[in-house]
Amino acid sequence: MALFAISDLHLGRDMDIFGENWANHQERIADNWRAVVSDSDTVILGGDISWGMRLADASKDLEFIDCLPGRKIIHSGNHDYWWDSTQKLNSMYRSMCFLRNNYFSYLDYAVCGSRGWICPGDTRYTSDDEKVYRREVMRTQMSLEKAVSDGYKKFVLSLHFPPVNDKNECSGFSELIERYEPEIVIYGHLHGVQKEQLNPYKLVSADYLNFKPVKII
Repeated sequence: MALFAISDLHLGRDMDIFGENWANHQERIADNWRAVVSDSDTVILGGDISWGMRLADASKDLEFIDCLPGRKIIHSGNHDYWWDSTQKLNSMYRSMCFLRNNYFSYLDYAVCGSRGWICPGDTRYTSDDEKVYRREVMRTQMSLEKAVSDGYKKFVLSLHFPPVNDKNECSGFSELIERYEPEIVIYGHLHGVQKEQLNPYKLVSADYLNFKPVKII
């Protein structure tokens, strides 16, 4: 019984245009997943799951994930426009738990998280990002607080965006990390030349992991 993580599956689209390392990426994900994940394991999927714009468009991709071994805990990324009512999603699939403003348990850990957002001070950050950034910090805190109120003392925190800006400076997310002290913090979103570890956090983008879920506990 282990906990794995991977993000940025980007299903439902030919990704070869982003580099030959993405060739046949869905088949590679399936093969690698089945090689390491068993039905008794749990996998965190940290956003950018499907290119589908609506739930109906993403249904094939979600069914693909549902058929893979293990329990899955999923939160959104910036490309997951298909995300519908979280309550509705949690009622639809056998093996998938959808994380937003809540948490799910793994042994004595609470798996918490949110999409996150670009942090102030990042070279890409503009005034248009402020509202979303503040909302995602609030959602992250809500997730952690719900776990605390239920008595959890050990946390895994998953964000889609890195919890700091591209200068590795502190943010509302890193302040929450300092306050709640999760055992592990994972993030995705970064690809190609951007995909460098921002210590002490763990990058779990699919291409960084060579499309193989990584064991984190």
